[in-house]
Amino acid sequence: MDELRAVEARVAELVTRLSSSPQIGDQAEELVRLLMRLYGTGLARITALLTPEDVARLAADDLVGSLLILHDLHPRPTAVRVEEALAAARSRVGTDTGGIVLLDVDDRGVARVRLGGTLGTCPSATAAVRQVVEQAVLAAAPEVTEVRVEQPPREPELLQILPGPPRSATSPRGRR
Repeated sequence: MDELRAVEARVAELVTRLSSSPQIGDQAEELVRLLMRLYGTGLARITALLTPEDVARLAADDLVGSLLILHDLHPRPTAVRVEEALAAARSRVGTDTGGIVLLDVDDRGVARVRLGGTLGTCPSATAAVRQVVEQAVLAAAPEVTEVRVEQPPREPELLQILPGPPRSATSPRGRR
C-alpha cells in the first residue's frame, strides 16, 4: 500500500510540474484522458465477462476497487459504501445508529453527515469523531470530494420554574 501511495504522490507531482507549461500541460492532460478512456473501456469489457460475485471480489481489493471507482464501474454505489464506512465509524466511537447519520451524497461528491445525540456536546469529542468519520468515508469512497460533518440543531434550554414565596402586592414586581 505504501508503494501505491508513493506512485499517487509521484503522479500528482508530475501533473503539477507539467501544468506549469501550458502547451506541454495540455498535451499531457489529453494523453491522460485518452489512456483513461482506453483503460476504462478495457476494464468495462473485463467486468462484463465476470459474474457479479467476481466483480464484487475484485472491488473489495483496495487497488482494483479504486480503479473501478475511477472508471465508474464499482458495483456498489457511493452512498452504500459511505453508509458501510459510517457503520464502522459508529462501532469505533461506540455510538448507536442515531449518533452518526448519512444525510446524503450529492452529485458533486459531497457527503453530508450529521452527528447526533451526545456526540455533539463536547468540542474535543466532536473533533475526534469528525476525524474518524472523515477518514472512514474517504477510505471507503475516494471519489467523495468533501465530507461535511454537521452538528444537530441545539435543543432550546428549558426554563426552570422553581417554587418560591409569593410576591407581595406592594413589591415593585408584584404590582399590577
